[in-house]
Amino acid sequence: MSKRDYYEVLGISKSATKDEIKKAYRKLSKKYHPDINKEADAAEKFKEIKEAYEVLSDDQKKAHYDQFGHTDPNQGFGGGSDFGGFGFEDIFSSIFGGGGRRRDPNAPRQGADLQYTMTLSFEEAVFGKETTIEIPREETCETCKGSGAKPGTKVSTCSHCNGSGQLNVEQNTPFGRVVNRRACHHCNGTGKKIEEKCSTCRGEGKVTKRRKINVKIPAGVDDGQQLRVSAQGEPGVNGGPPGDLYVVFHVRSHEFFERDGDDIYCEMPLTFAQAALGDEVEVPTLHGKVKLKIPAGTQTGTKFRLKGKGVANVRGYGQGDQHIHVRVVTPTKLSDKQKQLLREFAELSGQGAVDEQHDSFFAKVKRAIKGE
Repeated sequence: MSKRDYYEVLGISKSATKDEIKKAYRKLSKKYHPDINKEADAAEKFKEIKEAYEVLSDDQKKAHYDQFGHTDPNQGFGGGSDFGGFGFEDIFSSIFGGGGRRRDPNAPRQGADLQYTMTLSFEEAVFGKETTIEIPREETCETCKGSGAKPGTKVSTCSHCNGSGQLNVEQNTPFGRVVNRRACHHCNGTGKKIEEKCSTCRGEGKVTKRRKINVKIPAGVDDGQQLRVSAQGEPGVNGGPPGDLYVVFHVRSHEFFERDGDDIYCEMPLTFAQAALGDEVEVPTLHGKVKLKIPAGTQTGTKFRLKGKGVANVRGYGQGDQHIHVRVVTPTKLSDKQKQLLREFAELSGQGAVDEQHDSFFAKVKRAIKGE
């Protein structure tokens, strides 16, 4: 199945900015995260969204993708697909006596990377924490020490490939008779023959175990970001180094605060009296309560900024701010006395009396209604 265009996956144009790419990813990742969305294809969609974001959020990968798409030019003609049953690398190796890259099946190779999705509360993502996770991973079989053979028995050299792990296959092609090298199917490319397999790992040399790993989550991580835990992936092959573990974070939303980057946003309700007369109110922040002075005549939509009350940058580049949007709340239930006082206030103010700035605004509204 062919891959969808990454821009199509995130629902953005090719001219989208980094912020637009990030916002699209955050919206879609929350919508299709397997912990939230229980649809059958949610996990696949989440994986597709994450893959698209990892490419488009990286300038180098994005430039490569914009030029070549999903095709990797380093894989040879047609993205590494075979031509007539053999690869171009095999042709040039045969015609020009080698020179093409060949992978030694017995050479040390790094183990595979692992991925673990961790759900954090809003506060845990802001302040960080240290925790222990448990993951299933392959480890070297302790019974046979990774050989795959029953203890006390020997591992012999494969007689078909003489331990090389590869067989030469001759083919007739439009270019003539060429020799193509393939992994030996008798020993699965290992170059070794196991007569009696280890009963614990059944000849694989590895077993799956659940391993507890201590993870220190830095303060300031955001939804969709990941943490690399070095050397905690699958074990290496033939003495190679182990892979890494990537912990991907899913951050729950907060009932009062919203986050954008390192800044925190919230809405602060005020009564009509507080907005008109001014007041000093307590505002909740992630770092405790802060007193905020509300000037007299504050209007709905007025914004205040509390410097340094946001989130610490995960890479150590300072601290974000908290932004407060004021919303004047109109009461829905009034006592008779309150109604009478408001009527008196309206009479004293003059019906429709407003300040000069708002008088100009209402005048524009009236002219719009009359079509002037």
